[in-house]
Order: sequence, then structure tokens, then C-alpha cells
Amino acid sequence: MNNIVIIKIGGNIIDDAAALNAFLKDFAKINVPKILIHGGGKIATQLSKTLGIETKMIDGRRITDEKTLEVVTMVYAGLISKNIVATLQAQNCNAIGLCGADVNIIVAHKRKHPTIDYGFVGDIDNVNAAFLISLLQQNITPIIAPITHDGNGNLLNTNADSVASSIAIELSKIKNVTFLYCFEKAGLLENIEDDNSIIPSLNIAQVEQLKEKQVITDGMLPKVQNIINALENNVEKVILCHAQNALSIVNENAKIGTVFTKI
Repeated sequence: MNNIVIIKIGGNIIDDAAALNAFLKDFAKINVPKILIHGGGKIATQLSKTLGIETKMIDGRRITDEKTLEVVTMVYAGLISKNIVATLQAQNCNAIGLCGADVNIIVAHKRKHPTIDYGFVGDIDNVNAAFLISLLQQNITPIIAPITHDGNGNLLNTNADSVASSIAIELSKIKNVTFLYCFEKAGLLENIEDDNSIIPSLNIAQVEQLKEKQVITDGMLPKVQNIINALENNVEKVILCHAQNALSIVNENAKIGTVFTKI
């Protein structure tokens, strides 16, 4: 086992049952060992609203008080995780739903910021890559929810893009990694209103220019920052693409989406 595929699925795909099921059918057909990391922010926001809990976001990141932590843990590590696992089992893909607290997969610390109290938001310290590889060697597909822990009994809400990037970085030290961010768009768009304005390739310097021009803004900012982090830490390339194209990219080496490289 020399090659591993790491996919982060998010955006509106998670919220659309038909789109998610279609993606998971394709994901099950990927013919190399694979890991799936998922978010689920909109579902958590909807449940928070139902429970009368205010949702606060800063730069695409959720402020997480104690009540919000309870909601995201239930939604990410419970509802979404187990629905994904059940769907994959129906496709003969033997999957296991985990979060960062399980088997010490991801240890994090509570975020410290000079002016913003993010609450129970985690920044990642360590990834248990050896355990993830041991699962893959047993033909078990890890499905990872973005709930981590601090080693002191506290759960932390951690950005799913950050979780995916950190896992890709650690596994790339051991194996060849193909790393995809999949969502409802065909790639990074030069014009958010034009689905055909896909930017086919970018290096880090070009990404910084697009951030300055505000082509990359809001919720895309943390995703792109995690892409840069992966590239700066020995991940060869990162592909941002529509969820429906993941299978073609992995199994057929199709040139689809936006390919990010270091230089």
C-alpha cells in the first residue's frame, strides 16, 4: 500500500441527501485506500437555530461556546458520521466513523487569539498517522468528523479543512498522498457568479494575489489557507473540485478542477 487518497467533502454536498449519496457511491468505487473527512456546518447551524442557540462566525470559522460544542458534536460525530458510514456499508465499502478523540487520532489545543475568544475551537497539535494507516491496511475506510480533543478530557470543534490538511501532511511523510477538497463547485472560480470561470491551476504566490484582489474571500479563506499549509509541508498538490468529479480524478487521472501546487 503505497498510495492513499484523502478527500474532504463539504459545502452544500453534505446538506443535499441526493448529492451526498451520489458522491458516496463514487467514493466507494475509488480503487486505492482512502480516508474521508467531512464537515456539516449548515446542519449544525439549523439545529442550533431550532434549539435557540445563536450561531456566530468570524472569517469562516464558528465561535463555539459550550452549547454550540454539544450541537456540533452531535451533528458531526453522530448524525452525519453514521449516515455516511451506513451509506458506504451499503456500497460494500467497509467504513468506520471516528472523530479526533477516538484512539487519539487528533490532539489539539484550545485556540488562543489576542482579541477574539473562539471558545471551544481547536488548533491541531498531533495526528495519529500510524493508526489511520493500520485501518487502511485492514481494508477499513476511516470517516473522520472534525471534533478533536486536548488530552485533558475536553472536546474541541476543529475546522474540517484543517483536519484534512493535517492528516494529508502527516500521511504524506509515509505514503504517496492524493489530496482532494470536494464541494459543490467545479473548482476555484474567478467569478463566483460564473460556474465556467474555473481557474485550472495556481501556485502559492498566485493564491496570495487572488486573496489581495478579494477573489478568494469569506468561507473560502480558511480552505485556501489549509491548502497552502499542506503545500508548504510536503504535500505535492491539492485538487479543489466538484464532488461528482472525484472518482474520475482518482481512478482515471482526469484533469478536472483547480490544481494547487507550491511553485
